[in-house]
Amino acid sequence: MKTPALFDLTGRRALVTGSSKGIGAALAAGLAEAGAELVLNGRDATALDRAREDLTERTGAKVHAMAFDVTDETAVRRAVRDIEDGIGPLDILVNNTGVQHRELLLEVSAANFERVLHTNLTSAFLVGRTVAAGMVERGHGKIVNVCSVQTWLARPGIAAYAASKGGLAMLTRGMCAEWAGSGLTVNALAPGYVVTELTRPLVQDPAFDSWIRGRTPAGRWASVEDLVGTLVWLAAPASDFVNGQVIAVDGGLTAVV
Repeated sequence: MKTPALFDLTGRRALVTGSSKGIGAALAAGLAEAGAELVLNGRDATALDRAREDLTERTGAKVHAMAFDVTDETAVRRAVRDIEDGIGPLDILVNNTGVQHRELLLEVSAANFERVLHTNLTSAFLVGRTVAAGMVERGHGKIVNVCSVQTWLARPGIAAYAASKGGLAMLTRGMCAEWAGSGLTVNALAPGYVVTELTRPLVQDPAFDSWIRGRTPAGRWASVEDLVGTLVWLAAPASDFVNGQVIAVDGGLTAVV
């Protein structure tokens, strides 16, 4: 296979959860620009339609919107069935949905701790195994879970988030252990600190901004576009023998002390 074909997603169909804005929208755009047909997901149908229209206009790709709650098992099963019956079989799944909650462990409620775990970890299990059932039957598929540098690193106030991302890394490996023999690859993308709408207050905090730039060998925050190349590689034939791995895209942050 020639090198360009190794990264060509023409004819592939991808579902990206949490893709109406931010990192998810950028990842979906990257897959579309590589040739994939996209199914965007979120809970806000209006925001999702706007994202679909924008992505269609920018890339010319086939883009669909499917609003459903990834933490609701019944909704997940119904949505995946509707996608595969109405649009076609899924070749690529990106589990991107996530939520942050900043509160010290001695203060965080059990309900908020569970909410973070359910949104960041259980949703990937629910969507992952539902989509994987069809992939296993067809003998091929690519699943990419979106982790974080908090997969390995902790900071005060975000223990629930770090626990969810650490769990997601091991879920990725568990999926690999069970499904690799059926032709699936399951890997994870672990972004560093990325400029998004949600992190804008941190970017604008001089002390935190200075700390991130000093802590990261590249000397800057990531942009959402910095994540696209690694995702396309993990979704494309180029990574067919890469399985069960968590790939840090962090400007070197996890490589140094």
